[in-house]
Amino acid sequence: MTQRAYFDWNATAPLRPEAREAMVAALALPGNASSGHSEGRVARQAIEKARAQVADLVGAEVKNVTFTSGATEANMLALTPALETVGGKAPRDRLFVSGVEHPSVRSGGRFLADKVETLAVDKDGVVDLVALKAALAKAQRPLVSVMLANNETGVIQPIAAIAEIVHAANGILHVDAVQGAGRIDCDLAALGADLLSLSSHKLGGPQGAGALARRDGIHIAEPLIRGGGQERNLRAGTENVAAIAGFGAAAEAAQSARQADALRMAALRDRFEAALLAQTPAAVIFGANAARLPNTSLFAVPGLKAETAIISFDLNGIAVSSGAACSSGKVQISSVLTAMGVDADLARGAVRVSLGWTTTEADIDLLLNAWMRVASTLLKSHANAA
Repeated sequence: MTQRAYFDWNATAPLRPEAREAMVAALALPGNASSGHSEGRVARQAIEKARAQVADLVGAEVKNVTFTSGATEANMLALTPALETVGGKAPRDRLFVSGVEHPSVRSGGRFLADKVETLAVDKDGVVDLVALKAALAKAQRPLVSVMLANNETGVIQPIAAIAEIVHAANGILHVDAVQGAGRIDCDLAALGADLLSLSSHKLGGPQGAGALARRDGIHIAEPLIRGGGQERNLRAGTENVAAIAGFGAAAEAAQSARQADALRMAALRDRFEAALLAQTPAAVIFGANAARLPNTSLFAVPGLKAETAIISFDLNGIAVSSGAACSSGKVQISSVLTAMGVDADLARGAVRVSLGWTTTEADIDLLLNAWMRVASTLLKSHANAA
């Protein structure tokens, strides 16, 4: 059987041992966390321990962390006109999102479509700060949503500078930190963010858990899910104790190893990209001139189609993904690359390689060997067809 290597960590990271251990322990708890008896209190303690662990990951106060079913729900909870600040109860009158956001943000959350505006980015996918200032002049109480790091390119946004502009315009800043948390510094205060979305399974926790962290003074007046009043009336429904416990354990483990893992992954990624360009000089690495996550590389080669390359990689034992969204067998051009002004034919060939804390030099060897076979076959076929 072909030896395999996993390079799709930005889609889902494998479960950390610490998360698995916490989940197994939580699954043995019989109580409902809303119950007042001893069994209920033990379940509640597991949730609150996880809340503290997640809060520590992003420098938030424990009381300001709300657990959700994932980052998509956290984004929907945050993207509402019904955001209030101390001394101000008027609703947000317009939402601004960058052109490289996740679909759950680009959809506009709970804003009407005509109240949502897209912010321009440069050729590397970084928000145009001059255009941001001009756009915010159109609103009295804007809400701005910009991701910390892009899931496809790994490009990191200048969030602190964006926050300064947003706050000067009487705005609130929401940051989708799904890809950055646990990989780069993600402190709520240092970033200047008002709301911050997180996902468990991106940093080694289970799928189906996420969180929204807020700074003091930000109040969500309209919860997304109403019911029994869980999560301080912001997210009704009986809590998934095991998933939340796993999320907390993963957050703590990711934070403790973050700096060492980042240095090691960056070296491995740089080695891959240098070899890729040496073997295939026509290759284009997207966002290479901007600050990027240490684990992410999105590349394309003229004439290479992503869907064919991914299948070929898989047959050679390598799990990678595309920079494009696949639906019903059709590959759509990545909206991120479109916003960056990438030529459509080149964008159709975008392949994403994303590393994680268990990625080794041997894995990079397997990846490069696989690329030699993929490139020699597919690019030769393209040349013959031309």
